[in-house]
Amino acid sequence: MKASDLKDTILGILAAADVPEAETDTALILREICGISRADLLADPDREAAEEKALKALDLAKRRAQRIPLQQLLGSTCFMGLDFTVSADVLCPRPDTEILTEEVLREMTDGSRFLELCTGSGCIAISLLRYSNDCTGIATDLSEKALDIARKNASDILGEAADALTFLQGDLWDALGDSQEKFDFVISNPPYIPAGDIASLMPEVRLHEPVMALDGGADGLDFYRRILAQAQDRLKGGGWLYLEIGYDQARAVSDLCSAAGLTEISVIRDYGGNDRVVRAMRSALV
Repeated sequence: MKASDLKDTILGILAAADVPEAETDTALILREICGISRADLLADPDREAAEEKALKALDLAKRRAQRIPLQQLLGSTCFMGLDFTVSADVLCPRPDTEILTEEVLREMTDGSRFLELCTGSGCIAISLLRYSNDCTGIATDLSEKALDIARKNASDILGEAADALTFLQGDLWDALGDSQEKFDFVISNPPYIPAGDIASLMPEVRLHEPVMALDGGADGLDFYRRILAQAQDRLKGGGWLYLEIGYDQARAVSDLCSAAGLTEISVIRDYGGNDRVVRAMRSALV
């Protein structure tokens, strides 16, 4: 089959199923399965796609038409320039979460120690270690299956340096057990979708990603309340809390930070101009 014909067939399958960004997904399927890039198609639209790979690409397109996330079908996705294994047991890393990671990296210094709550695939914690020096961290999650994925990603991406990251299973702070350790940074991208909004999410998210990674309670703020209940006690003096938020949650989460006794509260926007991160500090004087 000609590569151009294969592209048109895949695009038709995806478009008929109302798959968002069907052209982008078509290009990714061709590149990842057939090794044919957009540049290849422009340079030689009559090139042939190997039959076995073409059939595999068509099968994947049909499964994508069922609105299964392409990242899950491919088994990996790119985050912070790194390839992370993903599955239906973890939330697929979003580009918006790179904002959170980048902002933490701006403040991290050599030897910093951090705690990440709700790590999922491990993309935040692993990226922080990959792009810093002599830092260490703990990453927690309630789901043991998610932690299995995170451990694999740490091993694949960090190699021997994966020893700098400890994974603990448990419900937020409970994962730390009896430890009273304080951290330079506490970071979380917690579930923050209001429970009543989940039914209106796109099928890729609603049907194929773990609900426990989405459901933030009636108003979407349950996890922020629980995190902030202990954040002051878990941060060193001068330590920072970083939280990813929904586009309309900046005021509410900022108010919760203030009520918890944190200071220097600010809101950081993503590249789309939406409020994306709230950061707050434990005063060094407390």
